[in-house]
Amino acid sequence: MSRLNRYVVLLTLIATLGGLLFGYDTAVINGAVGSLKAYFIDPRFTNLANPAQANAASSLLGFVVSSALIGCIIGGLLGGWVSTRIGRKRGLVIAAVLFLISALGASAPEFPFAPIGHGGPGYMMNFVLYRILGGIGVGLASMLSPMYIAEIAPPKVRGNLVAWNQFAIIFGMLVIYFVNFGISKAGSGDAWLNTIGWRYMFLSGAIPATLFLLLLFFVPETPRFLMMKNKENRAREVLAKLVSREEGEREIADIRASLRQHASGKLFSFGMLLVFSGVMLSIFQQFVGINVVLYYATDIFEGMGLTTNAALFQTIIVGAVNLTFTVVAILTVDRFGRRPLQIVGALVMAVSMISLGTELWLGGKGVLALICMLVYTAGFAVSWGPVTWVLLSEIFPNQIRGKAMAIAVAVQWIANYLVSWTFPILNSNPFLVRHFNHGFAYWIYGVMSILAALFVWRTVPETKGRSLEQMEALWHSLSRKITAGKPA
Repeated sequence: MSRLNRYVVLLTLIATLGGLLFGYDTAVINGAVGSLKAYFIDPRFTNLANPAQANAASSLLGFVVSSALIGCIIGGLLGGWVSTRIGRKRGLVIAAVLFLISALGASAPEFPFAPIGHGGPGYMMNFVLYRILGGIGVGLASMLSPMYIAEIAPPKVRGNLVAWNQFAIIFGMLVIYFVNFGISKAGSGDAWLNTIGWRYMFLSGAIPATLFLLLLFFVPETPRFLMMKNKENRAREVLAKLVSREEGEREIADIRASLRQHASGKLFSFGMLLVFSGVMLSIFQQFVGINVVLYYATDIFEGMGLTTNAALFQTIIVGAVNLTFTVVAILTVDRFGRRPLQIVGALVMAVSMISLGTELWLGGKGVLALICMLVYTAGFAVSWGPVTWVLLSEIFPNQIRGKAMAIAVAVQWIANYLVSWTFPILNSNPFLVRHFNHGFAYWIYGVMSILAALFVWRTVPETKGRSLEQMEALWHSLSRKITAGKPA
């Protein structure tokens, strides 16, 4: 590997720390739900045996647990302004600072108003505020990390490098699963975990956040942002480290021509189809149901009759499969292309979800149900997990990339919230349970997977090997084909 390529890889690894913190921060809550309930929620109610109070407590716990998603939506919406006005690199610095503040604040929400460890339920909203700040960091990083990688990566390996961000997200989730497990075993029982232990879970995020923040001071701004700000000489210097000088000059000319041709930067200057495609990719990535598996896997397996320990072990297996097949996507996305992986992955997910729903409807809760979950996870990990982020980072032209990605990412977090919120309703509704035995929700996700495959086949172009500037002409051509009634 040449020196220039090593530099690209180094920058990619630093940027993927944003993805690692994305996974770390969103998954840390899983190990602390019981403790947060005991520390913040239960003391607020006098009789949890009362159905009304029990429902109110569950609703309040749901708000506390999901509060970070509010921040994720805000961060996604702010990402366009931040990336366009402040920059890709500085936007990641802001995200790192928010991660650090959230980790420190969520671990001690009573500070400085009360001694740490003695705050009690009165500081619940402080905790929520810190989680929202962390969520804003997640929303920013979920957009800016893949964007940064896409803008510094050579076209031939761009898909591979951007897909590493998804690997980092899954890896961050796995790391915090083990960290939470280790912390839970380090204390003297549930009482320690419910008062002190959960604080260490959130505080542990300060370590990767600090590392990310420090390393970001050594990375350059992306050439495309520098060109947008009329800093051509600086962009040329950065490109000289990323590719050969000859290739760098060609990229400078392409970027310059692109910016001159579409100087307005209006969101729909390349047609509504482009923005619509990005939004729908985000929606389908969530509507196929992946976060039901990631957020509720333990509950799903317990519902199949497994003990808590066995359910936790099965959840780790799901995480391992997710990580393994994300590596498969990294190795194949630049070889097979984006469209084939998206279509095949969606069909695999469709078969798995429909089979799982049917298995549950028929009363089965054994090995076949577990196999369906694992095959589904593998199908997502090799396609709609990493490849959607690859597509979102490369389909939008330079002038609107920040704005368009901000909309797509914000919509993705809204879709995430909707799926996470509706699954318990679909899974516990007495009518649906009586008639479909917990299988109904999975049929919905299976149908959504089929629609996702059809959407990619009809609308999304292949982007493998094309420069970011070449995507502009591709979208103009695609719009004409769609108007003529032909698939992409």
